[in-house]
Amino acid sequence: MKRQHVKKGEIILRQGDLSNKKFYVLSGLLRSYHIDKSGKENIFLFAPEGWLIADTNAHDMPSELFIQALEDSVVISINKGIEKEPKNIEKLIKRLPKLQERIIMLLSTNALERYDHFIKTYPEITQRVSQRMIASYLGVTPETLSAAKSKWHSEQERSTNE
Repeated sequence: MKRQHVKKGEIILRQGDLSNKKFYVLSGLLRSYHIDKSGKENIFLFAPEGWLIADTNAHDMPSELFIQALEDSVVISINKGIEKEPKNIEKLIKRLPKLQERIIMLLSTNALERYDHFIKTYPEITQRVSQRMIASYLGVTPETLSAAKSKWHSEQERSTNE
């Protein structure tokens, strides 16, 4: 394990690099993303303080994801083979239901429901990332996100006035 200071914008894992590390965020904010064949960026995960982020390919396989700092960050880089330790297995097991929930959400919900899920999952980072990044994470266009946010805020306002 190695403590590492990462500057805003720095990419600490590139698509195609060996996927031999995972990163625990002590402070700051990271994201993982994939660039598809058409050049479109698709955000897979945001990792604020206390989150673990990695490409889940085997440690000897090329990464499919980029991992980038969205803010100046401090991370602990952990060699992937270390997941055999019980405390690390616990952290990984805790993440699996969230990843499953995200996949199901992307397959079966509309933009409003996706935005509501985002707010509940990442309440502390909505002001720390751009609307374009949130739209990418949700798999919608920025225009669709804008409409969903307006509707979401209207519904929140209406429910507090009742």
